[in-house]
Parts: sequence; structure tokens; C-alpha cells
Amino acid sequence: MKFRTVTIFILFLFLKTDQLTAQNNTGPYMRIARIVVDSTQLGSYKAALKEGITAAVKMEPGVLSLSAVYEKEHPTHVTVFEIYADENAYRYHIQTAHFLKYKHTVEHMVKSLELVDVSPIAIEAKH
Repeated sequence: MKFRTVTIFILFLFLKTDQLTAQNNTGPYMRIARIVVDSTQLGSYKAALKEGITAAVKMEPGVLSLSAVYEKEHPTHVTVFEIYADENAYRYHIQTAHFLKYKHTVEHMVKSLELVDVSPIAIEAKH
């Protein structure tokens, strides 16, 4: 639990607190992706994930933040924190060429994927 608290805090350090309002169709859309990666493919997976995140943040105005971390004791367990301007920005994101390239590249590397929609409780950040 301590790991998740720390990683969530790190993610939100990069956000403007005034961008975060109640979760709805017009406010920020947030989700967490919990991924377990095949240990023999971990290096390739990390490279593909980094490439996809970098492209999305640079090219999509609706992507507010994408952060990926792995558990130190279980390096094949990856968590991605995703924040989009709204749900439409997320829907756009999953249709982009760079996202589809990522999905195609890693489909044989991912052992499990859990997507969880989340809402903020309290967020503070230093700018």
C-alpha cells in the first residue's frame, strides 16, 4: 500500500491542481493500468512503453499526464497512471497510430492487463 501511495503522489506532482475537478464527462478522465509483463520480454516492453508514452504526451493535447512505474520487488508488475482532459481525449488516444503501434508491439509480452477508472480524493502539487 505504501508503494501505491508514493507512486500516486509522484504522478500528481506534475499536474496543475486547478485542472483536477470532479470526475465526469467534461472533467479530467483518470485511469490506472496494472500490467504484468513476461519476464523474458521486460526490456523490450519497457522500451515500447516509453516510446508510446513519449509520443502521446508530445502529440496529443488531451493527454495531461502519463506515468509508468514498476514494483522494485516485482519488476514485471508495471503500473501506468493516465490522466486525460476528458473521456473523449482518452477515446481519441486509443485510436492514434502510436498507441496502436504500442498495443501491437506488446500484445505477446503482456501476461495480464487490468484497467481501473479512478477519481481523485485530494491532490496537491508543487509547480
